[in-house]
Amino acid sequence: MDVSVVIPLFNESESILELVDGIDKVMNSNNYSYEIVMIDDGSSDGSWEIIEDRARKNPSVRGIKFRRNYGKAAALHCGFKAAEGDVVITMDADLQDSPDEIPDLYKMIKEDDYDLVSGWKKKRYDPVSKTLPSKFFNWTARKVTGIKLHDFNCGLKAYKQDVVKNIEVYGEMHRYIPVIVKKAGFGNIGEKVVQHRKRKYGVTKYGVKRYMHGFLALITLSFISRFGKKPMHLFGTLGTLMFLIGFGIAIYLGTDKLIAVYKHIKAPLVTSSPYFYIALTAMIIGTQLFLAGFLGELVSRISADRNTYQIEQKI
Repeated sequence: MDVSVVIPLFNESESILELVDGIDKVMNSNNYSYEIVMIDDGSSDGSWEIIEDRARKNPSVRGIKFRRNYGKAAALHCGFKAAEGDVVITMDADLQDSPDEIPDLYKMIKEDDYDLVSGWKKKRYDPVSKTLPSKFFNWTARKVTGIKLHDFNCGLKAYKQDVVKNIEVYGEMHRYIPVIVKKAGFGNIGEKVVQHRKRKYGVTKYGVKRYMHGFLALITLSFISRFGKKPMHLFGTLGTLMFLIGFGIAIYLGTDKLIAVYKHIKAPLVTSSPYFYIALTAMIIGTQLFLAGFLGELVSRISADRNTYQIEQKI
């Protein structure tokens, strides 16, 4: 099979048929063998009934229905597991992603040998309250991850099948799939300017809180990517540094007191100096950080994927 189109959706009953018809038209005009995998993330507006009806009429349409709303990452994860095409295309169900982009994305994967091609909605039809935070969000993601993409969260992406079968998307990590892909060893990541269309039906499912969730997910992913299997490298280093700073201050205070006693100079109590409490706090925090790293190492040692690695070829 040439293409799998994976579409996570939540309460998009008005747009489903129009989207499927648009995909069918593009696929048939390019003679692609294809499937459309629609993941209903706990919709309550009759979306599933529409998917069922279309699947009965069109064998290319497949559906997965969640019992409740789990989120976009869960929908993508299940869609990736079900996808059978050589190239996997993801797109949103709100008609803001154009099916006309599929042939070019397909060629970039098959002919240009990209592992992942991410869409970039360079010209957007969103209010400033959404575009400005999005630009800042993407700028931060570029700086933290080192991946030079302009639109990490664009729903329109294309993947090699091997990529989607070797990554795990969970929590809020759907915003950082390019980072997950790179971490899995697929480094040939490209970008394509794509058309952004105005929402035709319904309302956006994302609010202001998604930006906070996104930044927290970025911090989590950055930490796991760098220190997930070696937490002592971070916590042990920080803990040792904090302890040595505190211990150095304590040595200085103690030496200063001993010199004063030796010279019969009246000196205040060591405990009357604020530096004594700074030193004590630093040593306690340093010890706690070191123990956190040690416990992290123990957890890492017993984790099921401690020796799971991406193998490209065997001979």
